[in-house]
Amino acid sequence: MPSLHSPIQFGAISAPNRIFMAPLTRCRADADHVPTDIMVEHYAQRASGGLLIAEATMAMQGNSSFWMEPGIYSAAQVAGWKKVTDAVHAKGGRIFLQIWHGGRACHPLLNNGAQPVAPSAIPITGDEVHTPEGKKPYVEPRALRESGGFDAAALRAARVDAAAARAAGFSWSELVAGGFGASELRSAAGADARALLDAGVPAATLRAEASFTAADLSAAG
Repeated sequence: MPSLHSPIQFGAISAPNRIFMAPLTRCRADADHVPTDIMVEHYAQRASGGLLIAEATMAMQGNSSFWMEPGIYSAAQVAGWKKVTDAVHAKGGRIFLQIWHGGRACHPLLNNGAQPVAPSAIPITGDEVHTPEGKKPYVEPRALRESGGFDAAALRAARVDAAAARAAGFSWSELVAGGFGASELRSAAGADARALLDAGVPAATLRAEASFTAADLSAAG
């Protein structure tokens, strides 16, 4: 019978064991959301796991929902992540990247005053976000346009980021919509598809997001 230490094959990935590291945002990037040397050390130390899934990584500028989380939308960020993947691969490890859009979990104090964008104007309640000015309540996001689901810019960014993740040396990438129910149709912040429909979010918006996940990330390779 297989154990945690038994090898496993999934797709093109051969893992020497079944001990996988789930994504955990450490907020150790620099002010420009570029991965730092301590992140290189952090992931390299854990390379013996069967698979590492890197932390939530910003799909595009202006959607920060943590303080100092990494991105994958600039050349400097790609180069920073390449140092991470090189260090993991040098120790025989495998690493995936979690690409995400923060959605309603974003905050103006983290994004030069910009209002968050999400499928509907439903703020996160009962929680607060860490900002340079201390913990603050979440704000009401701007609702996405009904005709297109994801804003066109977000669509382009996620498509480009999946390719950038490959350039940075990741074996694969996962798209996650944080703070609202897109892509996975259930988010970490609890706004699932049924709740969004009950709140008046058009079904066309959710369908567009779901079809984007399958088609656009597949196209990105």
